[in-house]
Amino acid sequence: MKKFPVGTCAILNADPEITFKRAADLGITDVQLICLDGNLQTDDMAKKILAAKEKFGMKIYAYFWSGASGPGTWDMYEGQRSLGLIPAAYRAQRLKEMIDGAAFAHKLGIRDVITHVGFTPENPLDPAYSDLVTSLRHYCNIIKENGQRHLFEAGQETPITLLRLIQDIGTGNAGINLDTGNLVLWGKANPADALHVFGKYVWQCHCKDARYPTDPRYMGEEVKLGTGHVDFKRVVEGLRKLDFKGALIIEREVSDSAEQARDILEAKAYLESL
Repeated sequence: MKKFPVGTCAILNADPEITFKRAADLGITDVQLICLDGNLQTDDMAKKILAAKEKFGMKIYAYFWSGASGPGTWDMYEGQRSLGLIPAAYRAQRLKEMIDGAAFAHKLGIRDVITHVGFTPENPLDPAYSDLVTSLRHYCNIIKENGQRHLFEAGQETPITLLRLIQDIGTGNAGINLDTGNLVLWGKANPADALHVFGKYVWQCHCKDARYPTDPRYMGEEVKLGTGHVDFKRVVEGLRKLDFKGALIIEREVSDSAEQARDILEAKAYLESL
């Protein structure tokens, strides 16, 4: 029976040694590197990251580019017109930032770059959908020259919409970072069932638990892994059937560092038991 590496997210800060030491202190060496600030993407920082990566024996599975400029509201209403590449007023700047983020990841030898692109329109005839396809096709063709792949952080669209978007982009290097919690948080799908729709495009995975929303204006609640609505047993079984080649990366979005560390360790033990 195939076993998957189990790791965690590592958020880049001014000292990459601190970034990786937090994971190493938990006995974890498999990570996704998350950048929330594009100003950190310098040549000097790239050297520091590579040195720290070797020092702590880390394997970086993907680079999560999350440093988009401009407004962004994480709810069902304002989020529709403020997040990702959907708002035309910020699209060109954010597309440039995505390209810069991928170029920085390439310096680190990272193939997969993950990005939130916003609420993809469900209607393929919506002009905003056509604009999104054109923008992402341009982006995917650029990073393809470096042998890189673009991964959608799944969850703000239904699985069939994401499948349509990947196929309409048509560059061959667009796939999915399956965030199990996001699909629940936004009320879009059961993540285990979503694998039946877009499973062959799932190249990386965030293991996050959540409860479905009950207020149509706001997303649901992220919770400790194993206490929400995600059936991780079925998710892991589904990934195994799909011959998934990535890692199970735990994402626990809680501000208390001690609680976060404890929950990550419990999640790691649980996922490894599956």
